[in-house]
Amino acid sequence: MKLVQKQFLKGVREFEITDDVINVRIKTPFKEEKLAVVLSILNPEPVVNKPFLEFHSRVKCGPLLSLVINKPNAEAYNAFVNELKQRARQEYNAFARLKAPSESERLAGNVYEEPLEFNESEKSRSAKNSKPVNIANISVAIQMLEQHVPGEEVKPVISALEALRDDPDNESNFGHLVDAFDQLGSQQGAVLTYAPYVSILLSDES
Repeated sequence: MKLVQKQFLKGVREFEITDDVINVRIKTPFKEEKLAVVLSILNPEPVVNKPFLEFHSRVKCGPLLSLVINKPNAEAYNAFVNELKQRARQEYNAFARLKAPSESERLAGNVYEEPLEFNESEKSRSAKNSKPVNIANISVAIQMLEQHVPGEEVKPVISALEALRDDPDNESNFGHLVDAFDQLGSQQGAVLTYAPYVSILLSDES
């Protein structure tokens, strides 16, 4: 499913849902950017920040996707937003091995004929993990980060994951992961894209 949004003097934004990712292409008169965001890391409940509708990650590191509200028209926009929300839920549930949503839940979704206004209180992440730790998933996350996210900034996250893998019952190891992730800055999106299990660990959902 694809959505193309054009803005005068700001270029073209293309969003395409393919399998378990959404591919984004932003083309301006001076440059072109491409990125892919794994659907399982997206919070399916977007935030209105006029004139945009923003999809954040499940660990609230800032918006990963920004769609211009009601572009190119309300019908196409609403259909794409509802599909994106549904697919984000499905991919997260599949990854976390949660119960699949019911038919009514899958059909439900906000329709933005007019942008909705709401305030969401931010819930701080606790440095205490209430979820069982999957050692295999942590090992995969470490391997993916080592292969695809080079740089000194990500090394504390890898070290924290290694410590959590080796001693998953030690709450301080989870606290170190939270601290290391919070200090990543702009690299948070890359970590969540290549190691979505980090999102599962740090999300507010139990």
